[in-house]
Amino acid sequence: MNKEEKHDLVLALADQIKEYGNFYITDTADLTVAKVNNIRRQCFEADITMQVAKNSLIRKAMEAAEGDFSPIYDVLKGSSSILFSKSATAPAKLIKALRKKGDKPVLKAAYIDSAIFIGDNQLDTLTKLKSKEQLIGEIVGLLQSPAKNVISALQSGGNILAGVVKTLQERG
Repeated sequence: MNKEEKHDLVLALADQIKEYGNFYITDTADLTVAKVNNIRRQCFEADITMQVAKNSLIRKAMEAAEGDFSPIYDVLKGSSSILFSKSATAPAKLIKALRKKGDKPVLKAAYIDSAIFIGDNQLDTLTKLKSKEQLIGEIVGLLQSPAKNVISALQSGGNILAGVVKTLQERG
């Protein structure tokens, strides 16, 4: 790969980092071509983009993306693949599913909406993350719940009050 191709790859990776907002860096070293192709196929099916690149190029792409990725720099050793996804949890779930059949890929780091997760021990945490939409839905539900209770109480209280008024008018 010549200097111009490397520069183009760095720019493409930086654009993907900015576009997706979520990425995972994994170790896929020592996997056969067939296993890597299987991972790529499953990534495609899960709407995840997988890119294998040199660690130095991944680091340059992160620097070009203008974010604070410095905690990730220490894990950029050995063979690295980078997984991009709009979903924060899809790559973690895929990695976990793949690990049922083998010990790779290993999670090195993940960047989710400006939060950084380092190490393979973070995989379970990442699979349980909720999306922004899910969190907003839960908050709206919690905010609506007290209002619904008040309205329900007023409606049932109104029925009782109407019954009392009707009884008083009949006795009247």
